[in-house]
Amino acid sequence: MLSNAVEDQPQQLRALGKANRVRLARAELKRKVAAGEATAAAVIRECPWEAASMEVGDLLRSQRRWGAARCRRLLVSVGLPDHKHIGTLTDRQRNVLAAVLEAAPAGAKRNGSSVNGSAEVPPDSGSAIGELALV
Repeated sequence: MLSNAVEDQPQQLRALGKANRVRLARAELKRKVAAGEATAAAVIRECPWEAASMEVGDLLRSQRRWGAARCRRLLVSVGLPDHKHIGTLTDRQRNVLAAVLEAAPAGAKRNGSSVNGSAEVPPDSGSAIGELALV
């Protein structure tokens, strides 16, 4: 029994070392995506070794201003679960997801509000602010 434990140890240590390398590489990739140095669409298209076993949801949530709800909403629209691994995506799934991500940048203007969250009021809207702007 003891000899089996000793023989398994080098394999276990190799597995732990590989897991640590993957974890560190993924963390660096997530930092690059969060900082804007790399895009999630590019990572999905290229599928580097460190992202192959990463879940799509983890990559999307690493982007700035992307939470679980936004991630889930996007993935439902393209028919993918958030726990799908990037390396197991088909070419069609990969291209569709990357195209949707490139079409909707993270800092896009939505619902008539600017990037900083304040609503823009047109000068001719009849509001007090619009009237002051005209005077």
